[in-house]
Amino acid sequence: MEDTAKPGDETNIESEKENIDISQEKIESSDQKKTKEPKPEAAVKEPKPSEEKKDSKKGAKIPAKEEKPKKEAKKKETDDDFKYIVRIANSDIGGEKNLIYGLTSIKGIGLHMSTLIIEKTGLDGNKKVGNLSDKEIELIANTLTDITKIAPVWMLNHRKDYDTGDDIHLLGPEIDMRLRDEINIMKKIRSYRGIRHERGLPARGQRTRANSRKGLTLGVSKKREQK
Repeated sequence: MEDTAKPGDETNIESEKENIDISQEKIESSDQKKTKEPKPEAAVKEPKPSEEKKDSKKGAKIPAKEEKPKKEAKKKETDDDFKYIVRIANSDIGGEKNLIYGLTSIKGIGLHMSTLIIEKTGLDGNKKVGNLSDKEIELIANTLTDITKIAPVWMLNHRKDYDTGDDIHLLGPEIDMRLRDEINIMKKIRSYRGIRHERGLPARGQRTRANSRKGLTLGVSKKREQK
C-alpha cells in the first residue's frame, strides 16, 4: 500500500520544526547569559564591636574617635583693686555682694533704707561692693551720718529719744548700747517694764500661765506618799 501524505500534515511538520528551532535558540541565549553575568561579590561584613576589640589585642590600629573640644572653665575676672571686705559704719561688708544687699548687713539698715541711700547717692544698686572706689565709699558713709535728715520720720528706728526727745536713727553697735542704757534707767526708776525686765518676764502684757515658765514653776511637783 502506498503512503498518501495529506497537505495539512506538511504544514504541521514545518510548524513543529520551527518551534524546536525557537526553543533551541532560547536555551542557547540563556546559557550565554549565565556565562556572561558575573557572580555577585560577597558582601563585606562590618566588624562588630567585639571584633574591634579582638583586632586591638592583635595590634591592629583602629581609628580613634574624634574628641569634642571641652568647654574651658570660666574664670572669675577680678580687678586688681577689688576689695573683698569693705568697712562702713563700723561693720564689715562682703565685697562680692551687690550694693543694695550689702548695705543691709549693717545693723539698723533694711532693704527700704538701702534703696533710699542708693537713690540719694546716685550709685548703681547692682554694682559689687568690692568694686566701689574710695570716693564712693566716703559718699555712702556721709549719707549714713545724715540719715536722720534724709529719711522720713516713719523709717527711723529710735524715735523720741529719752534724753533729747528727738527722732534719730541708730546704726551698728550703738543700737545695743542705747538699748542696754534705757533698760537700766527703767530698772532704776522702778517702772513696771523695768521690774518685768529684772524678773525676766514678758514686759508687753503677754500671758504667763503657759509661756515663759522657768525655775520652780516648770512642771508639777507632788509629795511622795510615805508607806
